[in-house]
Amino acid sequence: MQNPFSNKSGNHEHVIEPKESGLGTFGGVFTPSILTILGVIMYLRFGWVVGNVGLIGSLIVVTIATSITFLTALSIASIATDQRVRIGGAYYMISRSLGIESGGAIGIPLFFALALSVALYTIGFAESIVSVFPNLNFKWVGIVTTVAVAALALVSAKAAIRAQYFIMFGIGLSLLSLIFGSPIEESSIEMWGAADRNSESFWVVFAVFFPAVTGIMAGVNMSGDLKEPAKSIPKGTFYAIGVGYVIYMLLPIILANRADAITLIEDPLIMRKISYWGDAILIGVWGATLSSAVGSILGAPRVLQALARDGVLPRWLRWLGRGEGEDDTPRLGTILTMGIALVAVAMGDLNLIAPILTMFFLTTYGVLNIAAGTERLLGSPSFRPKFKVHWIFSLLGAIGCISVMFLINAVATGIAFVFVAVIFAWLESRELKTTWGDVRRGIWMALIRGGLMRLDDTEEEKTWRPHPLVLSGSPTKRWHLIEFASSLTQGRGILTVSSVITSDKVRIQQRSSMEANVRDYLAKRSVQGLVRVISAPDSFEGAKRLVDSYGLGTLVPNTIILGDSENLEIRDKYCDMIRYFYHQKRNVIIIHDNKEVHFNNYQKIDVWWGGLKKNGGLMILLTYMLQSSIRWHNADVTIKMVVKHENAVEGIRKNLVKILNKIRIEASIELIVSEGRSFKEILHASSSNADLILLGMATPGDDFVAYYDSIQERLKDLPTTALVLAGEEMSFGEVLLQQDEFQET
Repeated sequence: MQNPFSNKSGNHEHVIEPKESGLGTFGGVFTPSILTILGVIMYLRFGWVVGNVGLIGSLIVVTIATSITFLTALSIASIATDQRVRIGGAYYMISRSLGIESGGAIGIPLFFALALSVALYTIGFAESIVSVFPNLNFKWVGIVTTVAVAALALVSAKAAIRAQYFIMFGIGLSLLSLIFGSPIEESSIEMWGAADRNSESFWVVFAVFFPAVTGIMAGVNMSGDLKEPAKSIPKGTFYAIGVGYVIYMLLPIILANRADAITLIEDPLIMRKISYWGDAILIGVWGATLSSAVGSILGAPRVLQALARDGVLPRWLRWLGRGEGEDDTPRLGTILTMGIALVAVAMGDLNLIAPILTMFFLTTYGVLNIAAGTERLLGSPSFRPKFKVHWIFSLLGAIGCISVMFLINAVATGIAFVFVAVIFAWLESRELKTTWGDVRRGIWMALIRGGLMRLDDTEEEKTWRPHPLVLSGSPTKRWHLIEFASSLTQGRGILTVSSVITSDKVRIQQRSSMEANVRDYLAKRSVQGLVRVISAPDSFEGAKRLVDSYGLGTLVPNTIILGDSENLEIRDKYCDMIRYFYHQKRNVIIIHDNKEVHFNNYQKIDVWWGGLKKNGGLMILLTYMLQSSIRWHNADVTIKMVVKHENAVEGIRKNLVKILNKIRIEASIELIVSEGRSFKEILHASSSNADLILLGMATPGDDFVAYYDSIQERLKDLPTTALVLAGEEMSFGEVLLQQDEFQET
């Protein structure tokens, strides 16, 4: 058989076709699940539960705990009947729904939880053996048991499952012995347990009991070995939960009738004493711990195999994705799992980390609920499960899992969440690529749709910010335009980088490829933005088409940023385009770039101002946003005005100080008396050392070409200058004032 691990990229789907000899519902899912569930009966002090909360309290504890597990099983069944669940079980389900980062953040802790669970169960087995045969060495019993369990798993999953049938017989025998046992003392049924001074509270008991119903994942982890996962996973899981619930509801009745509450609490051997054949309970304990260890050592390597094949693990660990034999058995992963378990057994006491492992399992169950609920809530056409579950049940399951986590151990819950968050952040930073989609795009689409439907046609002054459309052409040639726009948006406004191809022969695939290249270029330079490439007969017509058609509903670019034109041959078309933008009620910012220094040191901004109305208000807003960016954070802003007479300076200065205080803008003020000089002379004399100059432009009229010619003449040899034209029908002064009434004087 060809090794499916041969994929070089490490994050494509590895398809292992189902085998005719694959495991079925009973052998592949029900058996490992029910053994893991029932196994805890023997190892858990069930009498302690009944003694503390009584018969009725125990039945309530069992029902609530099983209900949470049942809700999780509904979510698992929904996902399993929508897609072919391949190797990896819970990891596979989560990664194909919520994304590879979420799947990996759950899958990696799940693997370690399963691997260390092998040690926990074999240590439990060793403790029980040594209690009967005290001459044996505790650690050596644990080590030998771990190796034996691993050897069984290395042979094949089928062999391990067949071995569990014998274990099931032993557990069944112990249950029969318990059922046909007899009371050890005369007592009456205590419905609510021992007195408060002698017992634990209801929720403490619930927290101790809940891990007993969390064994359903033992079967799900065998997903890659199942003949028909879509049938086996739901049926096997529900059968296991149903049988486990019946037995768990029967046990409190038996225990409450055979001993009083104090005895049930204080005597850890009570189940042996009330059984028909006490040693059968011991067989049950041994079988329980061994079956749970087998389930864990079967599941852990398969989760690890899926993680490696999807490229979640580092490249130097990809060998863990190899499978051997007809059943694709992860022998290398099994050996690694055995090594981790042996180290843990050698350590001996794992009580410190046991609660955290429980949290990893519960986190997995909670995220499975979230995955199923999200898929159902979004109603994506691709999500068509045969087993349909309303999203509210998945939500209740997730809430139940999280609540129980905090009830059991809040500190361990916090540690588990931090661990998962760190792995998620690490995987996000690696920018893993996959060949499958996930629900995240659907979530964003739903949020975007909801937001767009709530936006109306009226732009509110209080929430205004620029959404620039940058006519950059090739980003490498006019990067200063994109840099300027990015400094304005700071990842908050919607920035679009656009290019017009002057050819009608460009195919859609070519445009898509160009857009992808530009997106990659922006991402490498840490610029968040959309990209649009169109074709048109000429660049001016293409720019008009963009402004006319680009956007979604009422969310359209409100500010056009472009470079200036020094080419006299196209001056008419260029000015006509600017006029068109203005008439379409778009703000226009033309960047006259000093090609030698660009923005130089990003330290000094000069704003030539004529008041808050129209251009003046917009220029102040743009300056404030530039100062809020990383590049211009330390820039000094100077508001400059030309006055005709010296005796007007003091009054204008007081008015300007009042305005700046009112609009909460920090800037220096420089008033320049013209003394007969032209504005060009004053501009060159005053702003030659600036890094950026902001100038307002006149409303485009019939003589706009001549006006633009004069601007070009004025800007020669100046630093980089932004020509600002406010086109939106709104008062930018009100944006600054935030609805405060203010009249310029």
